[in-house]
Amino acid sequence: MADPQRRALAQPLLRALILLGAPGAGKGTQAREVARLYDVPHLSTGDMFREHVAKGTELGRRAKPIMESGKLVPDEIVLAMVEERVARKDCAAGFVLDGFPRTLPQAERLEEILACLPLRRALAVNLLVDDEAVVRRIAARRICNSCGAIYSAGEKMPRVEGKCDVCGGQVVQRPDDREDVVRQRLATYHEQTRPVTEFYRRRGQLLELDGSRDIASVQHELLALLARLHEQ
Repeated sequence: MADPQRRALAQPLLRALILLGAPGAGKGTQAREVARLYDVPHLSTGDMFREHVAKGTELGRRAKPIMESGKLVPDEIVLAMVEERVARKDCAAGFVLDGFPRTLPQAERLEEILACLPLRRALAVNLLVDDEAVVRRIAARRICNSCGAIYSAGEKMPRVEGKCDVCGGQVVQRPDDREDVVRQRLATYHEQTRPVTEFYRRRGQLLELDGSRDIASVQHELLALLARLHEQ
């Protein structure tokens, strides 16, 4: 294990680590790996929605028809799910939030929720990737529709065309990964999320990393930053 990893992982996370970035910036990949290394939960609102719907909770019953209609779930429901999830025992040593908050009202309410937890001040890390690079990266992406394994056209593809190396499921391009859809997603992202990054910047809680590099390089720098914060 590299030295920054050893130093970063020598202490528990004890904070909410918020991974921000455009679609395709790699925040999900980094969030999963950091959560694994620290042995803390990797939290995404999509997983929370699915869990509540599957369990038939009150929040799940409220969210299900909205999700099925293709509309955005209101902040009231999203934030109630987040508040319930981060209060669980497995979040006591910290957790990694993947792509949330997405809007300024979500960020403001999240800070109120986190202020009630016995954790260090939250840290937001914004992964910066040029829009054209994002378009190329996502348009090349292929995903197993069974286990979610990710492949990339021209780079890492399944050994057997169209068949996942991990589970044997079908590897496809998602409809929202088409170039025209990606450009629209980017426009929405910039409109909604710029106020979020500025919110954390004003509060001194924002770090920015070059997310255009390979996964290992980004992870190395992220862990080095966390190590330095532990040492302060």
